[in-house]
Amino acid sequence: MQLGKINKLKLGRTTRFASYLVDDKNNEVQLPDDFKEQLNLNDELEVFIYLNSEDQYVATTTKPLIELNRFAYLQVKDINKVGAFMDIGIPKDLLVPFAEQTEQMYVGNWYLVFMFLDEETDRLVGSCKENDFVFKDKIDIERGNTVDLLLYRKTENGMNAIVNNLYKGLVFNSDIHKNIKEGTTVKGYVKNVREDGKIDLVLEPIGYKESIDNATSLILDKLKKNDGVLHITDKSSPEIIKKEFGLSKKAFKRSLGSLYKKNIIEILEDCVKLI
Repeated sequence: MQLGKINKLKLGRTTRFASYLVDDKNNEVQLPDDFKEQLNLNDELEVFIYLNSEDQYVATTTKPLIELNRFAYLQVKDINKVGAFMDIGIPKDLLVPFAEQTEQMYVGNWYLVFMFLDEETDRLVGSCKENDFVFKDKIDIERGNTVDLLLYRKTENGMNAIVNNLYKGLVFNSDIHKNIKEGTTVKGYVKNVREDGKIDLVLEPIGYKESIDNATSLILDKLKKNDGVLHITDKSSPEIIKKEFGLSKKAFKRSLGSLYKKNIIEILEDCVKLI
């Protein structure tokens, strides 16, 4: 069984106070008695393994907010003389020692954290030093690829993101056409992979056809929800278009043109209508 990971284990035995799960090598871990479901011997469960306050392996069926060797956006639950304790959704909090912090942390605030196994103590530890845990070479993605993004820090240039839990990228302000928040996980698209390992990202598909398909779906959905009439046209302001659709005015006009050519809509002076 692996500490800090979701493990699939079988029920090996029970006592008055707890159930005990085993892996295929008969390693045993306790599942506390607050687990209420009726179990039979050899029933399989997916559980997260962590260390309790006595450094004993314990299992929980609650899915944590973070796992070993992964990033997550977490909230500080408490701070004491050794560091900040992050809420990860299970009875045991994750410690981010002062040595692994990049700024002063405050209770109630949210931060990007990477969970790793400390080789000296064999304990799960968190770190805010994301640059120590992302790959900057041998980047196995390219322009146009769809990627998973964890958005985590807004700067004057744009929004930073962890890409596929492996790399670090940036969505420039000029490419943000919808409201996005730190801590959100979204699909994104690779715009450029630089020689220094930095990745430029966008939130809309790369290429004319893909962006048209994505934008037209948004417009058609909005039309159907508004009885086939939309009081936003190609003459509307970029701010209104961005607020309603999360699209640039250029992308919006291209999609209207595509729908018009296919005889799906008609464009009037003050509105757009489904045909």
